Amino acid sequence: MQLLDGKQTSQQVLARLAEEVKAFPPGARLPKLTVMLVGEDPASQIYVKKKAQTAQKLGLLSEVLTYGAEVSEARLCDDLDRLNADETVDGILIQLPLPRHLDSLGILSRVSPEKDVDGFHPVNLGKLLMGQLPTALPCTPAGIMKLLEAYQIPLAGRRAVVVGRSNIVGKPVGLLLLQQNATVTYCHSKTQDLAAVTREADILVAATGVPEMITGEMVSPGVVVVDVGINRVEKGLVGDVHFESVAPKASFITPVPGGVGPMTIATLMSNTVALYKQHQGCQEKEKSACP
Repeated sequence: MQLLDGKQTSQQVLARLAEEVKAFPPGARLPKLTVMLVGEDPASQIYVKKKAQTAQKLGLLSEVLTYGAEVSEARLCDDLDRLNADETVDGILIQLPLPRHLDSLGILSRVSPEKDVDGFHPVNLGKLLMGQLPTALPCTPAGIMKLLEAYQIPLAGRRAVVVGRSNIVGKPVGLLLLQQNATVTYCHSKTQDLAAVTREADILVAATGVPEMITGEMVSPGVVVVDVGINRVEKGLVGDVHFESVAPKASFITPVPGGVGPMTIATLMSNTVALYKQHQGCQEKEKSACP
């Protein structure tokens, strides 16, 4: 068994990105990421703090707009309209989850597709569905793909099982695996005999939010396991996979923490720079002329 070390891999991604930012011409406008944080969810506050710290280390501009849990949807939409029109803002991120009284899909849809750094806008998800990769892919799914690529894990023709069907992770990661010619099966709360399906997986992505749901009896020897979950229980942080029973049967497995999480933040930074380049009018064929 070998760990899929997201911490080490993300550091490599960020190091390359830092060199790219340092190479910008003197006086060039810096990429800017604006995060909107609603309420006082402890996990969200930790995530936002890490994102801001990472952006600062890279030399990017970072702004966090905080709102009380009872903020109105009209107020958020007004601020989004202002950010959409602000030419100095390259990426806008709505930290999820939002309080229940807010229409999450409506608010995410209010973000300009050209500034949708999280890749959640219906236009960008639609492009992904049609096989047209948007500039910014959903951060966690794209981070997973970068991690698998870093460890040279073959995907074409292999059976990939995704447990979870959220718009944030489950659906888009399945689409990205499909684009790499994996044979993808989605599982969810209504799947009958889940263990029979997961045992067929060459690559298993667990994104359920249920602590240690996937156990050793549910996987076959040699499986590659990507554990997206991070759950706080009495014994500490655990994933959606029961590591102690699954790891001995896996060829590769992500730790929790230190697996998918760091890759998500690294991808967010990559997306911010990519959107910045897009806003600066850079084309793929003219990379040498890009700031």
